[in-house]
Amino acid sequence: MGKPIDDVFEDRELFADYLTAYYTDIEPESSFVLEHHGEVKGYLLGSRRPLRQQWHSFFHNLTLFAKGMRRYPRYHRATRDFIGWILRNSWKEVPAAPRRTAHFHFNVLPEAQSLAGTHAMLNQYFDYLRSRGEKAVFGQLVTFESRRGAKVLERFGFRVVEKKEITKYRGRHPEPVYLTTVIKQLSIPDAKSIASR
Repeated sequence: MGKPIDDVFEDRELFADYLTAYYTDIEPESSFVLEHHGEVKGYLLGSRRPLRQQWHSFFHNLTLFAKGMRRYPRYHRATRDFIGWILRNSWKEVPAAPRRTAHFHFNVLPEAQSLAGTHAMLNQYFDYLRSRGEKAVFGQLVTFESRRGAKVLERFGFRVVEKKEITKYRGRHPEPVYLTTVIKQLSIPDAKSIASR
């Protein structure tokens, strides 16, 4: 949602490890950063080896779960509620995604969230994938109609596969928030990509 996770889940180290460990530790060559005025303002973490990433995540998540349960008594109410949502609902709110396709996840700080900077970082990643023979890429993005809605994604050459509402944001955000799976064919660069080179 473009804001720090602390209000929802206070264990920043555990959350960061969950989101990034595979990419930084196992496949760092597929990671990119967005630099603005000499400072890192965003990142894109990707994988060309989805089956390896899924196996790593399965075993790594068991370790993180055990660590989180040991820390559970120290957590505040909001964090406990978030863990409850993970156990009860999160698995039901993940949209379908291709299993054998390259993928990515990215975050950019608010002050650097220009379309140009994000677009340049995505194009660099897509060129990297093309140079290694990948034909398609997918991402799962947090979306809502006033930010990263389907029309914006389609301008970048993505097709929406499926979206599901993330219920943990009810009461925290004025409109429904979705996790949206999008896919892009890489064999032909989109018109915006060609024009920006």
